[in-house]
Amino acid sequence: MRKQTPLIAFTAFMLSAGIAHAQFLFWPQYRFWPGHYAPFKHKHHHRQTNSESAKNARPEDPPKGPLQIIISIADQRVSLFDNGALIARSSVSTGTQGHPTPLGVFSVISKQRWHRSNIYSAAPMPYMQRITWSGIALHAGVVPGHPASHGCIRLKNDFAIRLWHLTKRGTRVIIAHDDVQPVEITNPHLFQPKAVSGSPEFQAATVAGKSTLVSKAETPEATSLQVPSSAPAGGAPKKMVPISVFVSRKLSKLFVRQGFSPLFDAAVKIENPEEPLGTHVYTAMEFQSEGAVIRWTVVSIPDEFPRTEGAKKEREAPVKQTALSVPSPDKANAVLNRIEIPQDTVERISELLTPASSLIISDNGFSHETGKDTDFIVVTH
Repeated sequence: MRKQTPLIAFTAFMLSAGIAHAQFLFWPQYRFWPGHYAPFKHKHHHRQTNSESAKNARPEDPPKGPLQIIISIADQRVSLFDNGALIARSSVSTGTQGHPTPLGVFSVISKQRWHRSNIYSAAPMPYMQRITWSGIALHAGVVPGHPASHGCIRLKNDFAIRLWHLTKRGTRVIIAHDDVQPVEITNPHLFQPKAVSGSPEFQAATVAGKSTLVSKAETPEATSLQVPSSAPAGGAPKKMVPISVFVSRKLSKLFVRQGFSPLFDAAVKIENPEEPLGTHVYTAMEFQSEGAVIRWTVVSIPDEFPRTEGAKKEREAPVKQTALSVPSPDKANAVLNRIEIPQDTVERISELLTPASSLIISDNGFSHETGKDTDFIVVTH
């Protein structure tokens, strides 16, 4: 019997290692809904590798339009929107009271499939999508049903894999206390393409060498577009780089970035500048009317929640998720009506406008983390 002991020990070791490996690869699945992206089902091969699992997790269909990732701290939930429509939702675990997750407007600034924390004892952060250079990221991790991280947004494993394959650098991430969602908005003050399709000006804006076109390697989230009346028959869609426009009530200025690089800024006038505007993210969805106009949505982030002991206890308690209600664009429309932008600046922005471009309006200035290789980072709390 004693001669069999090493074999038994070796068998037990291999069994425990196999169980640990399976737990890493086959975490509980999430539910995409509606069924535009069917959940990935793992193939149970004994020798399946992490890279094979990631490869199999790729969705069959690419996004139809701009992606928006919205995280609700109160609901401990992430919602994924494609072209303004909800396509997926899953539970998350955000930061504790001592290490809160910042609220505000962010974007994916880097991605790494297998990453270890530079701050917390090399803790594993698989399918990491960084949104600040100071250490805040979305990544796969333990999701216990309440805030438990050091500030990052932990995702369920299968959701993290699918999300990682869907996003690109530049994908918008909005973190709010309450659950919010995009809503359609029309307003004469929203930017529109300067020239109608077919005109010499519109065609000229799509030729190589203009600032709206860069190589794929330079693009945080280049959009493949078939520009009306400008692309040769059978030619590949051109890559157009979205711009980001940020209007700050605090600074009374407008700033423009493209491809994570600053372009220009300009002074703006704000009616009743002592009155708050709030924080609103307007996103250009797609060209309509053969390129003559562009469709917009807006996400309005609620005002900062009160910092009371009751609020602190509420954030630490197990979450009770609520259903999304359809918001009204009235406040976002009123904000646009209060801002006066110089006409030459409007025309310059309109020349650069593409789907996935955005306009952020906030009472705050942009975060000190806004810099090289970032979009505008606006922290509201």
